Amino acid sequence: MRTLCIDIGGTGIKATILDEQGTPMTDPVRVPTPQPASPDPILDLIEEIARAQGEFDRVSIGFPGVVMENVTKTAPHLDNEKWKGYPLGEAVERRLGKPVRVANDAGIQGLAVIEGKGLEMVLTFGTGLGCALYIDGRYVPNLELGHHPYGKRDLKYEDRVFDAECKRIGPKRWNKRVRKMIEQVEPIFNYRKLYLGGGNARLLDTSRLPENVVVVDNVAGLLGGIKLWA
Repeated sequence: MRTLCIDIGGTGIKATILDEQGTPMTDPVRVPTPQPASPDPILDLIEEIARAQGEFDRVSIGFPGVVMENVTKTAPHLDNEKWKGYPLGEAVERRLGKPVRVANDAGIQGLAVIEGKGLEMVLTFGTGLGCALYIDGRYVPNLELGHHPYGKRDLKYEDRVFDAECKRIGPKRWNKRVRKMIEQVEPIFNYRKLYLGGGNARLLDTSRLPENVVVVDNVAGLLGGIKLWA
């Protein structure tokens, strides 16, 4: 059973094929996200990627927004209006002729790295801020911490740590903000373990993070796709 795993991001779309044990069978590919990032151009690209990857039996898609029953509800870093209520799973099934499951991209990343014990949490740093929560290995979907108010001036968590802000203030100040955010999040959720991922996780100063905070490889955004079929 071969699973085509696709990770849709605000700046790039990644894909690979996994075997039944979750081992990559093809080299992961990354292509820029089409602009405008509306459904048709992204589906055209997914179809092109699928042809290049080879044979597969099913498809898992990580999507940067709220997903309910394979239907996208929000997409703040894509063409948001056009993704509201969009049947992404059904649309990809029609194009590729294979069964499809879709979930939030941070949620899928966590499925690849969690231990499945107690309350675990994932934060992903990239174009935006992704978030996912797990209780004894069970995913609690569509927790959008990134859009929750943070401090003064009507800012949100995402406004403080997303990619554009990291580039504006530099990695040193950005790391300080991430640590401050962790200090606020920990007593709210009281997680047993926190995993930090996403494209900008590579910039984190791991020596200054709490013991129960772990930085994970961004490839987990693809590897967790097989868990949607568990």
